[in-house]
Amino acid sequence: MNKVSQLVELFLDACVAEKGLAQNSVISYRSDLAHFIDFYGAELTDADEADAYAYIKHLNEKGFESSSIARKVSALRDFYKFLLSENIIDENPFAEVDNPKQKRSLPKFLTREEINRIIDAARNNDDFSHQRTAVMLKLMYAGGLRVSELVTLPLNCINAKQNQILIKGKGSKERIVPIAEAAMVSVLNWIKVRNSSASIKEKRFLFPSTRSLSGHLTRDGFYKNVKKLAVLAGISPERVSPHVLRHSFATHLLDSNADLRSVQAMLGHKDISTTQIYTHTTAQSIIKEVFDKHPLNKCL
Repeated sequence: MNKVSQLVELFLDACVAEKGLAQNSVISYRSDLAHFIDFYGAELTDADEADAYAYIKHLNEKGFESSSIARKVSALRDFYKFLLSENIIDENPFAEVDNPKQKRSLPKFLTREEINRIIDAARNNDDFSHQRTAVMLKLMYAGGLRVSELVTLPLNCINAKQNQILIKGKGSKERIVPIAEAAMVSVLNWIKVRNSSASIKEKRFLFPSTRSLSGHLTRDGFYKNVKKLAVLAGISPERVSPHVLRHSFATHLLDSNADLRSVQAMLGHKDISTTQIYTHTTAQSIIKEVFDKHPLNKCL
């Protein structure tokens, strides 16, 4: 392993140990750092602020989205901050570099009727895969789970008496999410189907897979299943994804005047500003209602 690789791995090990960085985040960090290494082509410890701005210019010229540039800059700022703390360098070249301003688009969401159509499309097929997907869809919409949280749910996460599930989220942080009784009934019925299947070898996951080496249905597998069901439900697959179901959960709760802090806790958001974006979506629907239905609009 060369010196560059050693520094990167040392940094990533520290992130996992000190911050509880999730495996997907480790992969993203490694990829972003490798991209800068390929661009810079010299000793990482020699980089200065001019090199940092040259890299950002390069990314802009290559047409990278502002969100992607911001992520790379953040990874590099953390990396050099670590090297500085270890006395490997004297100055962080990315310390004063501002992240590019990002256009924050409103999250997409489905109507309640559209979500029911997708779930029904899965329930209308009684094979193992469709039954599993139907329950996953209902549980994701009922609890606002991230897809990575959903597919890796262990069987022992269920508290049926309290209608709750225990979720291990980003950074291995745990949270308890209440689940509507109808969704819990579907989960308990699914467990009976799951336990009766002779093909299941991995017993610890709520949504096991007979093919995946991980033992559970993969994120990609669930994503593809959702897209197929959207077509069967007569909804454009471009509008539907697991994350859209999570967005729909938050939007519909806030539409029903749910407390913002409660929604933040259920989503597992660290910062409430992340949750507040859903209030913008709700505001848009209110504006539309005013324009469409206010009596004064009919007087003009």
